[in-house]
Amino acid sequence: MTPGPSDDRTRELIDRIRAGLPDRPMREVRMFGVTALMVDETLAGAAGKDGSLLVRVDPADDAALLLRPHASRAEMGAGRRMGAGWIRVAAEALRSDAALGEWLRAAADNLARLEAGTPASRGGGRQ
Repeated sequence: MTPGPSDDRTRELIDRIRAGLPDRPMREVRMFGVTALMVDETLAGAAGKDGSLLVRVDPADDAALLLRPHASRAEMGAGRRMGAGWIRVAAEALRSDAALGEWLRAAADNLARLEAGTPASRGGGRQ
């Protein structure tokens, strides 16, 4: 099968994610129509065929992060909303490396929290 434009967008986003998290070894797993990115066997996020990003963040930061442009509650299929901490970021919001980097920091912070065994933080979250 010949790769199409959606495969190119997915690969480009994955390459940018790897560049943005160079100290984090990750593996790619195809699932549910996306390419999931596993860090130490924890799902950190996923690259969509449309260039969007599914990102896993601290649930305590969820509400504030959802206020960002082009961020929405992630869905697992049409109308099946995922819980707090799972955000879909549209491709338009990821055009610059700086913008992608903000989302990667949120994911990395959550990974550090999970690795430390710390429950979701309480308080106002990040802006």
